[in-house]
Amino acid sequence: MNIEKNRFPLGFGLMRLPKLEDGSIDLAQVSEMVDLFLEAGGTYFDTAYVYDGGMSEAALKTCVCDRYPRERFTVATKLHAGMHCHDEESAKQQFWTSLERTGAGYIDYYLLHALQRGTYQKYDEYHLWDFVREQKAAGRIRHWGFSFHADPELLEKILDENPDTEFVQLQLNYADWDNPGVAARRNWEICRSRGIPVTVMEPVKGGILANPIPTVREIFDAANPNVSYASWALRYAASLEGILVVLSGMSNLDQMRDNLSFMKDFKPLSEQEKGVVNQALAALMADKSIPCTACHYCTEGCPMSIPIPEIFGVINRRKGSPEFRTKREYGIVTLGKGRASDCISCGQCESVCPQHLPIIRLLEECRELEA
Repeated sequence: MNIEKNRFPLGFGLMRLPKLEDGSIDLAQVSEMVDLFLEAGGTYFDTAYVYDGGMSEAALKTCVCDRYPRERFTVATKLHAGMHCHDEESAKQQFWTSLERTGAGYIDYYLLHALQRGTYQKYDEYHLWDFVREQKAAGRIRHWGFSFHADPELLEKILDENPDTEFVQLQLNYADWDNPGVAARRNWEICRSRGIPVTVMEPVKGGILANPIPTVREIFDAANPNVSYASWALRYAASLEGILVVLSGMSNLDQMRDNLSFMKDFKPLSEQEKGVVNQALAALMADKSIPCTACHYCTEGCPMSIPIPEIFGVINRRKGSPEFRTKREYGIVTLGKGRASDCISCGQCESVCPQHLPIIRLLEECRELEA
C-alpha cells in the first residue's frame, strides 16, 4: 500500500465533541483542542457525514480548515449507505455534501462507513466502490477504505472483491481483542496478512475503558497511579503492528491534554504493562454491564424513538451503585420519548449496532424499570 504511516500515532476523532447548553458544538473549545493537537504534531482529523447531524463536519471547517493551511492536516470522513439515504443518488450525495461542509477541498482518507452484515450489500447496490475509485482518479480523494463492524468471513469477502482497498478501520481495544462478537484480533490479522494498514476506532470502547469499573481501576492504580485509565487503552492499540493511526473521540481540553501527554512521545507497552492489561481484562470480563458505547446509531431509525443508550446507562449505573435511584433516572431519560416496553422488535437497532448487542432482549429486561 502507498499510504505513509503517520509519525504521530494519535488521531482526533470528532464524534464526541464538547457541546454548549443549546446542543450546539462548543467551537471555541474545539479550536483550542485543535491548536494543542497540531502544536504537538498531530495531523489526522476524523469525522463523518452522519456525526452530530452534520455539525461535526461543519466544526472541522470552522476550527481546522478555515484556520490552518491545508498542508498542515489530513481529513478523514465517511459515507454511510445504511443511514440518511434511500437510493444511489442520495448515497453519493453524502460525499459532495461532506466536501462542501468540511471545506477541505479534497479528502485525504475517505471511508465507506460501518460495513456489516445488514448494510454491506448497499455499497454494491449503489455502486459506491466504483464511485470512490472515480473520485480518487479525479483527485478529490487521496486514499479510500472502509470502516468495518462484522465477522472475519465478511471482511475476507469484501477484501477479495475489492483488493485495491487502501486501508481498513477496525474496532480494536483490549476488551474486544478476543470478543467473538467483535473479532478484533482475527480482523486485524486478516489486514496484516494482506499488508493493509489499519486505523483504530473505539480504542477506549466509547469511554468504557477510560472510566472503567472499580475492580479495573484498582489494578491500574496499583501498577501506576500517575497515568489515566485511557492511556492504557490507547497505548495498547497503538502498540499493535500495522497501525496507521489510533482515533480518540475527545470531548474536552482535559482529555486532549491527557492523550497528548503519553502519545506525543509514544512508547509501546512493555511486557510487564501487557500483563497488567491482561489482569484488567480478566476483571472486566467478570462484570455484567451492558457494553453499549452510546454511538446512537440505534436511535437514528428507531420508529418508537426509544433512547436505547440512555436506558442501558441507567441499568449499568444501578449495577455500580445499589443506592442509585433507578426508576427516577429512567423516568428522566424517557420523558417525552419511547420506553423499553414500546419496542416493537423491528430489529432496526440490532442491524446497525457496531457492538452486535441483543438490543431487543436487553430492552425486554429493562421493562422492569416501569413497574
